[in-house]
Amino acid sequence: MSSLASLVLLAVSAAIVNNVVLSQFLGICPFLGVSKNTKTAAGMGGAVIFVITVASFVTGLIYKFILANSALLKKGIDLRFLQTIVFILVIAALVQFVEMFLKKQMPPLYESLGVFLPLITTNCAVLGVALNCVTFEYNLLESVVYGLATAVGFFIAIVLMAGLREKIEYNDIPKPFQGTAIVLLTACLMSIAFMGFSGMI
Repeated sequence: MSSLASLVLLAVSAAIVNNVVLSQFLGICPFLGVSKNTKTAAGMGGAVIFVITVASFVTGLIYKFILANSALLKKGIDLRFLQTIVFILVIAALVQFVEMFLKKQMPPLYESLGVFLPLITTNCAVLGVALNCVTFEYNLLESVVYGLATAVGFFIAIVLMAGLREKIEYNDIPKPFQGTAIVLLTACLMSIAFMGFSGMI
C-alpha cells in the first residue's frame, strides 16, 4: 500500500516538476488552441481533469483485471498487446460523455470549446497518462493520483498561458513576433521557467 508521503510526492512531481505540457510536451494542440482566454482555458482544463482522472481509474482496472490478468497469463493468454487500442476506446467513450454533458448543461462553454472538445480523444496527454501508469507499474490508487495530478498540471499550464495571452494582446509587439510566433515564444519561456522545478523531487 502506498504511503501518504509517497502519494503527495507523486502528485507534486506529476503536476509541477514533470508537467505534462511544459516538461513532457504532451497535449500541445489544446494548450495552444484553447488558451486564448482564461474562461475557455479553465473549461478545457476542467474537462481534461475529469477525462484523465476517470480514464486512469478505468484503464487501470481493465489492465489489471483483464489485459494483464494473472490467471490468463498462466494459461498462456497474453492480452497486454491490446492496451493501446483498449485505452483509446475508453478515452473516446469518456470524451463522448463529457461532450454530451457540456452540450446539455453548459452550452456557451460547449460552443466556445468547439472542435477542441472532441480532440481530447486524440489528446496524447490523456493516452500518455494511461500508458505511463502501465509503464511505471503503478497500482490503482497511484494511477488515479498520478492521473489527477497530471491533469491538474495541464490545467495550471493552460490557464497560465491563457492569462499571459490576454495580457500580450495589449502589448506593443514587433511585427515579426505577432501572432503564433509570440505564443510559441511564451510557451518556450514558460517551459524554461518550469525547468526550475527539475531536481526538486
